[in-house]
Amino acid sequence: MTGSAKAPDPSPAVPPSAPDAGHGFGEEGGRLTYGTYLHLPGLLSQQVPMSDPPAHDELLFITVHQVYELWFQQLLHDLETIRDAMRDDRVWVARHLFRRVHAIERVMVEQIDVLETMTPQDFLKFRAELAPASGFQSVQFRELEFLSGAKDPSILQRFRGLTDDEVRRLRRRLDEPTIWDAFVELLGGRGLPTGGDDEVMRAMRTVAHDRASHDDLWELSEDLLTHDEMAALWRSRHVQMVERQIGTKSGTGGSTGAPYLRGRVALRYFPLLWELRAYL
Repeated sequence: MTGSAKAPDPSPAVPPSAPDAGHGFGEEGGRLTYGTYLHLPGLLSQQVPMSDPPAHDELLFITVHQVYELWFQQLLHDLETIRDAMRDDRVWVARHLFRRVHAIERVMVEQIDVLETMTPQDFLKFRAELAPASGFQSVQFRELEFLSGAKDPSILQRFRGLTDDEVRRLRRRLDEPTIWDAFVELLGGRGLPTGGDDEVMRAMRTVAHDRASHDDLWELSEDLLTHDEMAALWRSRHVQMVERQIGTKSGTGGSTGAPYLRGRVALRYFPLLWELRAYL
């Protein structure tokens, strides 16, 4: 009918500044995809077996170890923040991130089960291709040890083929405070004695016996101990896997193999926290 009023549009107008203007979020926007965000073409092209003829399980071996390096990167990211949070007395931040660190470390231990689905015969089909590469040469793993408190300057002389950037990274870890240094600094900031190992032990006994005043410090010390324990558990499972795969053969990098790894199982990042148990 001519001259009749146009029916109003029931849908409200969306201003250009609204979050969904132009459909920029979700698939309709087309600005980003899952694959491009994660750089999947590049990531999935990094698993390059070297055996000829191809050994079926070499892809598994490469994948598991590359995943470890990704986890190492995440652990370094979180442990640095934990250290800095402790130095700023932001205990809740450190404790929150320690829960993530412990969860990642449990996953790392369980990944060994995946690697153990490879038989020794399957591994031997491509093991010769690995020499002289070795897990001993993982720079990020050494960074984790240094950051946690187990600094060993001799590693720089014992490593083969370090790049200039890797040398700088390891030297930086040797020079910077560890997470143990940050914890001791936190104790001192709370008015507890920290002049040496004996004083730190006395401070921790005070913390342990006065939970009403120092419960956050006690729980944080337990987080540190769990990190230490999980690292030891990973080293123990790792050496068992190596013994299961190659027995007493020497490592591809020239180490003694399982005997060298067995000697590392007893390494402790925070020996005072373990010693404390004898005085509670």
